[in-house]
Amino acid sequence: DLHGAVSRMAQAMSGMGVVAGARIAAYMPNMPETVIAMLAASSIGAIFSSASPDFGVQGVVDRFGQIAPKLLILADGYYYGGKTLSCFDKLPEILGRMPSIEKAVVVPYIDATLSPVKGMVTLDSFLGPYEAAEIEFAQLPFNHPLYIMFSSGTPGAPKCIVHGQG
Repeated sequence: DLHGAVSRMAQAMSGMGVVAGARIAAYMPNMPETVIAMLAASSIGAIFSSASPDFGVQGVVDRFGQIAPKLLILADGYYYGGKTLSCFDKLPEILGRMPSIEKAVVVPYIDATLSPVKGMVTLDSFLGPYEAAEIEFAQLPFNHPLYIMFSSGTPGAPKCIVHGQG
């Protein structure tokens, strides 16, 4: 199941023009679709980064603004401390402040009846045209980065740390 999901996600990413070196950002909790997106990005050679959905708009823009992602994948919300919290309402402002984002893909996590708004598609729509197939892994140099992780560091702007395969 994981292989098929990663295959479909990688095909969808490639279909929208994601290539090796492109940045993919995830504004998602720890959930299977987050791992699937990271593995799909890695198979293409794209560089993956993520931020917790409990970050506000400014926190997301501070981090992802440094890396200019082409694709943003986000959950509509998350669960924390027995509460259901929405982050869907932050999307219009995030998209308005991040012109590099060509497509926003929302994963309905807390609301299965979610309707897309301008500038986004649902995960089912994004993956719709693709069937599970063999994954063609990009052949990359040893030092090609796979993901960008942000540390909280000292007060002020978050520090960007790029990690490669080695």
